[in-house]
Amino acid sequence: MGLWSYVNRHLLPFLRMYLVGMKVLLYQLFHRSFALSVLPNQNGRVAIVTGGARGMGYEISRHLASLGMHVVIAGNVEEEGLDAVKKIQEEAGEGRVEFLYLNLASLKSVRQFVQRFKSTGLPLHVLVNNAGVMLLPQGQTEEGFEVHFGLNYLGHFLLTNLLLDALKRSGKHGTCSRIVNMSSATHYGGRMIMDDLNGRSCYSAHGSYSQSKLALVLFTYHLQDMLTVGGYHVTSNAVDPGMVDTNLYENLCGPAQLAKAPVAKLLFRTPAQGASTAIYAATASEMEEVGGCYLFNGCKTASSESSYDTELQAELWKKSCALVGL
Repeated sequence: MGLWSYVNRHLLPFLRMYLVGMKVLLYQLFHRSFALSVLPNQNGRVAIVTGGARGMGYEISRHLASLGMHVVIAGNVEEEGLDAVKKIQEEAGEGRVEFLYLNLASLKSVRQFVQRFKSTGLPLHVLVNNAGVMLLPQGQTEEGFEVHFGLNYLGHFLLTNLLLDALKRSGKHGTCSRIVNMSSATHYGGRMIMDDLNGRSCYSAHGSYSQSKLALVLFTYHLQDMLTVGGYHVTSNAVDPGMVDTNLYENLCGPAQLAKAPVAKLLFRTPAQGASTAIYAATASEMEEVGGCYLFNGCKTASSESSYDTELQAELWKKSCALVGL
């Protein structure tokens, strides 16, 4: 591999990601975190939250349940999930919460999860695609996909498509169903390398993570276009939670870990603050029938220029369908 190829595929993603991170921290230094107003009661509505047992996912699950929603926590650690269910049930009030096993790094597990959920006979009004991993060493999912692309994006792509019929049936005029995809500001530095989505030619954890988050935004927009054309009362939005103090950063390199500790105390959002925009997208009256948005700190925000490329959106959708066997 030549020097320029190495710089382009390895060094530049690293620099882009940390530059984006600095911009977010500067924003968070001078702007208050978005605070949720009073939200409408969600009695009778059902939500699935991936990664709903910890961090922001737990806060999303807890808040939705407090609004009266029936919440299904989808996660790959049963003990952790059941513990989250117990804690939320103790304070949820009218809401109900349960745990179903889901390993997003296995397409087989995604299909099994959907079968188990559908066997309950429950409707589905909200799907929050929250689970994710960041900066992992080079690794593969069960089907051989690069782990960031496979878990953060492909697993959620398949999950959403397999649940789309349930979301369509539950969505009605004035009470739409909602899909919320948890992206990240790192998508601004992401590049879709369509001929090497698995990063085999030169693996970069930073590039792979950013690519997976860009893929989620492209997916969000293309899905909304399809739903609009079909006349369905289902919306699809992407959410950027900002920089949040969760264990997602545990794979930072040593120097970055040392720098993060004091900075996180001063500038990072808490998990509850980071979850607020996703909760807003999932429940707020102002978001009724509003889709195709990128939301940051409770506001509609412009995403990256490449995320609006409709040809790229369509190409990624077609390739994703082929990869997951749809």
